Amino acid sequence: MAGHITDKGITELGVGLISVGWMGKLHSRAYQAVPVVYPELNIRPRLVHAADTAPDRVEYARNVLGYAKGTTDYRDVLADPEVDVVSICAPNLLHREIGVAAAEAGKSFWIEKPVGRDAVDTAAVAAAAAAAGVTTSIGYNYRHAPAVERIRELIANGELGRITNVRAVFFNGYASEPNGALSWRFKKDLAGSGALGDLLSHVVDLMQYVVGPISDVNGLLSTVHRQRPILPMGQATHFAVIEDGELGEVENDDYAAALVRFAADSPAAGAVGTLEASRVIVGPQCGLGFEVYGTEGSASWNFEQMNELKLALGRTGPNQGYTTILGNASQGEYAAFQPGPGNSLGYDDLKVVEAKKFLVAVTGGEQRNSTIEEALADAEVIAAAAASAVDGQWHHVPTVPGATFGHRRETVGSNA
Repeated sequence: MAGHITDKGITELGVGLISVGWMGKLHSRAYQAVPVVYPELNIRPRLVHAADTAPDRVEYARNVLGYAKGTTDYRDVLADPEVDVVSICAPNLLHREIGVAAAEAGKSFWIEKPVGRDAVDTAAVAAAAAAAGVTTSIGYNYRHAPAVERIRELIANGELGRITNVRAVFFNGYASEPNGALSWRFKKDLAGSGALGDLLSHVVDLMQYVVGPISDVNGLLSTVHRQRPILPMGQATHFAVIEDGELGEVENDDYAAALVRFAADSPAAGAVGTLEASRVIVGPQCGLGFEVYGTEGSASWNFEQMNELKLALGRTGPNQGYTTILGNASQGEYAAFQPGPGNSLGYDDLKVVEAKKFLVAVTGGEQRNSTIEEALADAEVIAAAAASAVDGQWHHVPTVPGATFGHRRETVGSNA
């Protein structure tokens, strides 16, 4: 078991951070919140060593976030004997290199999605993690929303009947401005795919976690804004707007869609669905949502109203249609944050849940965290969609051993 147990029975875990951007800050705050939100775990993360190529971010990690040490070389973090677990929040192109290096250093790691630019990158990280026997966790934070966990439980318990079809989208306007900067996210060698890997991967993960494994895919890709003003690496963010700048080519997709079939041996055997994602849409701000339809009922959720779910049960009777259910203690990890129903959780809270699940797994507890095997299964769906977008054919998704999405390795609905 990782970490050090104090004389008070508290497990202390030394944390390393690689890349001190927005997500790195969020991981750090999540680690710090775990003992406050989950005191019963007796787990206390300690911020030990942070790395970033920008010296000012290293100083921020030390002086503001509270890391004891800082460096401009991520290898220093991996070599630090005081570091038990590592958060990898670097850009996509570095995920394979750093993920493999973390595994080879024997460090369990929490890595942001997508784990690599494509399924090949992700498979390399998965192989290294398996060889080293380290615990992994992936940044698919939306699956931790209490309403999402409740819908998953309803499906697993058969309360919606046989699942017939799903519709899921991630419509985000972060790149809707044509003068939005040509950041690394728009370059194939740096990001891999565009909306397909960045946004549709969240949709795919949600559907495989909530409904069941996807077996077959037919994909479609489109690029809407084919040129953008150039932004040097490491300056500002992909939200930056540049007027009258030098233009460069957008190399990946702005919009992605897929028709999907769910596996014959899954809880949703025979079900079909449509998945969509866009990074240039005007209107939705963070429009991630899904609808699941069954023979006995249906349920829907979207992130912009994260603390609500809509539920319809039964085909007949006087109360047909959806009922809106507010967040409450029966839903996932809600009770750890709020004492009564109707209070709201936020994006940051989902990262606290993610940190909790990762640290519980690292210390030998229940494995409810997203794993590298599940990330590879998501990447295989994305790869099948990309291949289908080229040839227009249906593509079968290879099965990834160990990618259970919790359907077989836990008791659904457990809040442990």
